[in-house]
Amino acid sequence: MKKIFLYSALCGLALTTACTKLDVKVESEYVKDNFPTTPEGFIAASGPIYSQLATSFAIDYWRLQELSTDEAIIPARDGNYDDGGQYRFLHLHTYTQDHPTVRSVWQWGFGGINACNRIYELFQAAPESDSKPGALADIRAMRALYYYFMMDLYANIPLITKFKTTELPKQSNRAEIFAFIESELKAVLPILSSTTGQITYSRPTKWLAFAILQKMYLNAQVYIGKNMYTESVAMGDSILASNKFSLTSDYVSIFAPDNGPQITETIFAIPYDANVIEGNQFGRFGLHTGLQAKYQLPFRPSIAMSTIASFYQKFNLPGDVRNATWLAGKQYNFDGTPILISTTKKGLDDTYTGSDGATTIKWQLEFSPEMPLKKVETMDVGNDELGKARGVRSIKYYPDKNTNPSTRNSNNDVPVFRLADVMLMKAEAILRGAAATTVAGELQTADVLVNKIRTRAKTTLVSGINLDELLEERAREMAWEAWRRNDMIRFGKYEGQWGFKTDADIRKRIYPIPATEITLNGNLTQNEGYK
Repeated sequence: MKKIFLYSALCGLALTTACTKLDVKVESEYVKDNFPTTPEGFIAASGPIYSQLATSFAIDYWRLQELSTDEAIIPARDGNYDDGGQYRFLHLHTYTQDHPTVRSVWQWGFGGINACNRIYELFQAAPESDSKPGALADIRAMRALYYYFMMDLYANIPLITKFKTTELPKQSNRAEIFAFIESELKAVLPILSSTTGQITYSRPTKWLAFAILQKMYLNAQVYIGKNMYTESVAMGDSILASNKFSLTSDYVSIFAPDNGPQITETIFAIPYDANVIEGNQFGRFGLHTGLQAKYQLPFRPSIAMSTIASFYQKFNLPGDVRNATWLAGKQYNFDGTPILISTTKKGLDDTYTGSDGATTIKWQLEFSPEMPLKKVETMDVGNDELGKARGVRSIKYYPDKNTNPSTRNSNNDVPVFRLADVMLMKAEAILRGAAATTVAGELQTADVLVNKIRTRAKTTLVSGINLDELLEERAREMAWEAWRRNDMIRFGKYEGQWGFKTDADIRKRIYPIPATEITLNGNLTQNEGYK
């Protein structure tokens, strides 16, 4: 059932790539007789907005938000996975205006904005109907979401609200983009649906608008130099007081292959389908070939991605169910038998110098948190069996046995906003000076909010939590959900040292505008710190 919306989106994508009458100019895909007038028609026609979102959110966008932090790393392994140094440059903060992921995410984000503008103009031309105002509001909310992502990454970007234009767009500063997002969301809030569950799953609702505003106000000190913590709490309270969401009792199920609208804390997620909507490849990149049989995977997972020791060490609370989202140390099958790798003494450790290096051995797979480099200049940990097992692996997006064996795309939907984040954001805003507020007769202090999450995690409760401890809690709760860079910048930690990174340039908080875009559009000026 969770895929109903996906198929509607694909139908919309088909509609927007064909014309129904041969004598109609391909300026609009619709004519008088087939303009959308029903909720289902508008949903189908808006499909490209959502399919565009899915294409890169969990891959390239995720990498800009996570590989540039201490949460995730893709080291080279004897040259493998170096890919021109692009992952290394993100980790070391040596990315430039020519970085391929910086460029692809810019194109992805503005591809989504352009899709919103095109379909918005199409819907404006549709006959008046009861469904039209809501459909237009949905598009404006989605455009605001795209703009939030782009403002967070690149800061100073073009503000484009029309699809048909002959002029090159001019650049706006971050404060102008902030004001636009805020204005758009406030304008559509009265129109957006308040319904949750299957009907509106992965579509914009009032609650998505409140969540974007809460996140934006929490970061307003970074974005526009203004304290808006009280406003952030108010947006969070709009969600908390609605009684529309509750913490899902089983933390692991939030990210499972069969997740969907039954997850009671999901405010907005991106649906993925192994065969229909591609873009979730956590299982492809973040595991190990030795785990294939254990998780019944129909493909050989790569050994590319892991986390670093200092981040894994944050998962140290007794009984915390979130600890089990990582694989570290010796690995076992579900029946308790060891996972064994067939290799040789030299294949296990290429520094082995004995005369019997070719002797066949069985080695129990063991993920080591530490990642000593064999080649410092290329951030290379080696590709012997020890090197392949360097780095703790994440199974937060639980390995999907129904992954498409050819494309290696999985079925796990990826949450963008969920209730636990709303609670943690409110707790943080209170610690930063906003007043605690009462919701449903409960005075919600920072401790009260965090302890709701700790209780779900089945671990110890807090008393007198401070900001540094709150950041640690966000790391445990929100790991690999594409918010770590945002968090580290807000807490002044992005310029710190972790893993193999030593760069402390505060200007790296903002990504460069791709050189190709500046070449194409002379109105764009490069962000400070990049040549």
